[in-house]
Amino acid sequence: MGLEDVYLRNLEHKGHRAGWLRAAVLGVNDGLVSTASLMVGVAAASASLDNAKSIIISTGAAGIAAGALSMAVGEYISVSSQTDIEESDRLLEMQHLAIDPEGELEELVEIYKERGLDENLAREVAIQLTEKDALSTHLRDELGHHPHSKARPTQASVASALSFALGGFIPFLAALVPTSKGISFSIVAFTILGLMVAGAIGAKTAGSKLLIPTLRVLIGGCLGMAITAGIGQLFHASVA
Repeated sequence: MGLEDVYLRNLEHKGHRAGWLRAAVLGVNDGLVSTASLMVGVAAASASLDNAKSIIISTGAAGIAAGALSMAVGEYISVSSQTDIEESDRLLEMQHLAIDPEGELEELVEIYKERGLDENLAREVAIQLTEKDALSTHLRDELGHHPHSKARPTQASVASALSFALGGFIPFLAALVPTSKGISFSIVAFTILGLMVAGAIGAKTAGSKLLIPTLRVLIGGCLGMAITAGIGQLFHASVA
């Protein structure tokens, strides 16, 4: 066995990470972009005020707390809806198996034939899998429900809230760091760095190439900050 074979055998599929990875990537990106955009927008709007830094820091802290809680609740409700659908499918499939087991068996045969098995082999596979666990077989092969990708509301909710708070802490920290170039510059610089790291970590965890996912996160985040800063500047000008 060569080195390439050893390497390939040690690779693992990333599908089992889908449940929490999506929530975590969304959370950290949203924490970075929304908190930074909020703080940059407030900085632009309150540039001439004596207590501008205090306002920005307070806004950032409130934004992190509110955003993390909102993400947690939203993610829990969203993923719970997916869980409800999966449970409904499971109960419906149980009824189908009880009412028409032969018809359900024929469905499996047709599924396996479409995947490339001949008639005899497809029927043999369908019969054996049905005898072992008919419900799990139908949920997996007919409906695409897999244990490793099962919706987990609590896991997604916690991952989303923690990652949002982590992402939001980066621009918040920038507001506390003294700099000669201004608080807005620090927030933007810290956030760009955070976006690059978040994009790279997300791509690495998902097992994909680094460049495209990182650029996608970076460009989206910078666009969000730019638009919010522009709105804040317009608000500042109108007030002034």
